Amino acid sequence: MNQSEVMTEISQETIQQAARGNEAAFDTIYHATAGFVYNTALRVIRNRELAREISQEVYVTLFDKLKTFRHESRLSTWLYRITVNKAINLMKSESRMKRADVELDHVAPHVAPEAAACEEQEERRRVINRLLDLLTPEQRACVVLRNLEGLSYARIAGVLGVGVDVVRSRLRRAREKFLSARREVMRDAMS
Repeated sequence: MNQSEVMTEISQETIQQAARGNEAAFDTIYHATAGFVYNTALRVIRNRELAREISQEVYVTLFDKLKTFRHESRLSTWLYRITVNKAINLMKSESRMKRADVELDHVAPHVAPEAAACEEQEERRRVINRLLDLLTPEQRACVVLRNLEGLSYARIAGVLGVGVDVVRSRLRRAREKFLSARREVMRDAMS
């Protein structure tokens, strides 16, 4: 079960009670969605501390704006939109000042036979992070929602508040950047 399916289990009654200020109902929503919100933020921003900050901001916004939720879309779509927009805005403001270093976990120097597999996984993660660094925040959000969250183009468009053609264009440009970077890496390796 993916994380957005968890949110479909939150009843309309619970959402309405939370919108009216019922703290227990809001806690139910929080506990059902906190992992989803944090993981979405982490996948877009790729920094644990900033993902926690974004998550907190998402729930402050949700608490303030839940009474305006019109149930025209799913709660998960609304939370995606809030989370991704906060992450994109933070990335834009940080890139204006100075890009933060990507947070990477370190592999212990003396590990068992699983070391090769761990090192391969870590190297894959580094490559993915380097590729994601090539993208604009908007392209990165589309790639994360499509490839990591498995959303359809229509759902991504709904989450980001843009047209399906814009989503296709952003994903196409992201693929072009990935291919260009791959060619460059291969050319460097051959020389």
